[in-house]
Amino acid sequence: MQLQQDKNVNTGDGCRTAAEIVSGMKQLPGALLPVLHRVQEIFGYIPPATVPTIAEGLNLSRAEVHGVISFYHHFRTEPTGRHVIQLCRAEACQAVGARQLEKHITTALDIAVGDTTESGDVTLLPVYCLGNCACGPSLQVDEEIYGRVTPERFDALLNDLGAGQ
Repeated sequence: MQLQQDKNVNTGDGCRTAAEIVSGMKQLPGALLPVLHRVQEIFGYIPPATVPTIAEGLNLSRAEVHGVISFYHHFRTEPTGRHVIQLCRAEACQAVGARQLEKHITTALDIAVGDTTESGDVTLLPVYCLGNCACGPSLQVDEEIYGRVTPERFDALLNDLGAGQ
């Protein structure tokens, strides 16, 4: 469940939520990753204001927490659009048209990879393998993976989202 992303997590509410997550998960082995996943699940990203709370609760330095966040491409430190599209840039997808698909997508959405549409509907992110190599080019829309995506199929997916218009 994702909270409204306009919620001001810089207030005590965001840090209290992060503290509750840490408290409920700190006994897990390697608790940092599950905590970060849960924070991102709730807020849609990992608000920088929650990093000190997470670090303190897990007896880690802020640098250690930030290092893990920045190492894994899955974690985001800024809010995203209501829908997140991850376009595979791995070699297998590139060999079957991912670069051309990327050009179509960036033109259709009028954004660059890594950006969010002005409407806040869609964020386009690169990913370097979705594990769908035999069915490239592939992309993931929110939690659903799609293979053999053509420009026409992308347009239909975008239309189904009701986004980007």
